[in-house]
Amino acid sequence: MASIIAGPALPAEAVPVAHGLPLLGNTLDLMRDPASFLVESYRKYGPVFRTRAMGRGGLVLAGPEIATFMSTREGRDAFRSREVWQGMVRELGGTEVVNGADGERHARLRAIVREGFSRRALHGEYVALVRGCDNALDRLCAGTESVSVVALSQRIAAEQIGYLMIGRAATDHAPDILHAVKSIINVHVGGVWPQWMLALPRYRRARAGIERFVAACRREFARREACGGPDSATMAVLRANRDAPDLMPDENVTITLLGPFIAGLDSMANTLASAIYGALRHPDVLRRIQAEADAMFAAGPVDDEAVATLKASDGTMMEAMRLWPNAIAQMRYTAAEFDFGGFRIPANRKVMLATTVPHFLDEYFPDAARFDIDRYRRPRSEHLQKGAYSPFGRGPHSCIGQGMAEGLMTITLARIFHRYDLSLTAPDYRLETRLTPTPGPAMRFRARIGGERRPRSS
Repeated sequence: MASIIAGPALPAEAVPVAHGLPLLGNTLDLMRDPASFLVESYRKYGPVFRTRAMGRGGLVLAGPEIATFMSTREGRDAFRSREVWQGMVRELGGTEVVNGADGERHARLRAIVREGFSRRALHGEYVALVRGCDNALDRLCAGTESVSVVALSQRIAAEQIGYLMIGRAATDHAPDILHAVKSIINVHVGGVWPQWMLALPRYRRARAGIERFVAACRREFARREACGGPDSATMAVLRANRDAPDLMPDENVTITLLGPFIAGLDSMANTLASAIYGALRHPDVLRRIQAEADAMFAAGPVDDEAVATLKASDGTMMEAMRLWPNAIAQMRYTAAEFDFGGFRIPANRKVMLATTVPHFLDEYFPDAARFDIDRYRRPRSEHLQKGAYSPFGRGPHSCIGQGMAEGLMTITLARIFHRYDLSLTAPDYRLETRLTPTPGPAMRFRARIGGERRPRSS
């Protein structure tokens, strides 16, 4: 890494510009492999550098320095996210979303929905969640030679998140939500699609599908209120809408309810698919996952204590999130002027916070390119180093559903390899990735199906 400038902070105009092509700048690097570009630039220029892409300049704050800074009091107050999400919020008829609020209001909104988005929301639901995984596996894997791993992961997410939110599989809602959200993010957040894409009939049909999903959430809320039932993200959001309409007005219900479903169909499905690849690419890891999964499911009903025994599955998920992070960087706006990395960072400036750069640094994760699921176990605990591991983002806007996602992905990975014998279509296959709407494995990544290992009743 380049040395951080000593002495008085230099103005933002003095920040080094990453080397790029004439006219195109860093456009191709950011499109092909943004993680590698950010790591290489960090090593060359340090924790502050500028990019040029699509004719526009960008300011990047990177490395363990920014990850650590975001965990400080100054760092928590240094950024805001409202502008990043405002286009998406308006498109869905709202005025605010939880991860777009800032300051005290953001803290109050998170407090309201935290329980429904936490790992505790899985308590007592494991039997149903395993059943949802089985439904997806049997529908897409039984009697076929291969399966799209991303499509399988999305189907599982639709089954499981649907059950948690509306009491049943939400596979009928998934295509509309995926299409609408992908369109909105690419137009309003990423800025890579033109506005007219949101006027196409397919998008309008998808928007209508979102409203049907929200109506299903309201029906489930009424049912659980009347008859009792487990808490969930749906219950948390609609209870807040009823009891604290100043914080959760009607117009913000739709975009807030979409949060867990979007995370499941996109981020969780991408990570699960990456973890499947990691296990299939490393037979020793696959054998460990199968051994502990077979033992756990043979022991009886699944509960929190049983899930805690899935060490290999948990390590595989964590390593997948390190090597193939969904949130390579976070987009924010600076809320105030501050000094960072030897430079004076101006207020009201759009910045890219590359917090996952340390994931790829040997000084934090020795032989960082190697898939090693034991990095996270004592005494190594490499992820606990200061600023080293940020798969869910950093700061006050880090993913509120982190606990739920970790628990759900761990048991799902174990169940997949307990039930079915999967392998790569080619032993030397290298994972292909896509970048929109968020980074993840390409849809054409397929696994060969060798048959069923265990019947679903076991």
